[in-house]
Amino acid sequence: MKDIDLNNLDLSSLGSWPLPVKAALIAIVSIVVLALGYFLDTQKQLDVLENSRNTEISLKKDFETKQAKAVQLDAYKKQMEEMKQSFGAMLRQLPSKTEVEDLLVDISQTGLSSGIEFQLFQPENERQIDFYAELPIKIKMTGNYHQFGRFVSGIAALPRIVTLHNIEIASGKDGKLAMNLQAKTYRYLDEAEVSAARKKDKKSKKRR
Repeated sequence: MKDIDLNNLDLSSLGSWPLPVKAALIAIVSIVVLALGYFLDTQKQLDVLENSRNTEISLKKDFETKQAKAVQLDAYKKQMEEMKQSFGAMLRQLPSKTEVEDLLVDISQTGLSSGIEFQLFQPENERQIDFYAELPIKIKMTGNYHQFGRFVSGIAALPRIVTLHNIEIASGKDGKLAMNLQAKTYRYLDEAEVSAARKKDKKSKKRR
């Protein structure tokens, strides 16, 4: 290579160039082609490969999550069935419209059998909530702690759901205590009432 004058080389007579020069030229061209191939094609393929690996990791995690849920599917189904049964049992504790009057009598009788005296027993306006209705009852009574305790225990023992709220106890007349509270009983709405409530709700939303 030292004895070769590169300035005298002519591209038109490439075939007659010395072998070392040809070899060097081929090496340079090969490097350029490989470099262009890497940047124009191989790099894109490497990017695609990296994206595919990331996608594979994401799909694998998604598969593992779904597989874990599938393993617990029977347990979920069993839990759902238990919840349905529990909900059904609670629903059966809500009286129908025709049974509410009997329930009010039961509450009143529970108070009388406990020895308390009602000063006020006033059912208030019913309020519809989803599939059930709430009926508040304003109650004022007099008695002693033991009688109040028996009344509360009697209410809890009723077969229907009755909750007590806003309980206030104060000194009354003749050494007795006065207790004010709000009792709430509930009833389920029949299909006609639920349908009417939904229509009413839609109309009120349109007006807004």
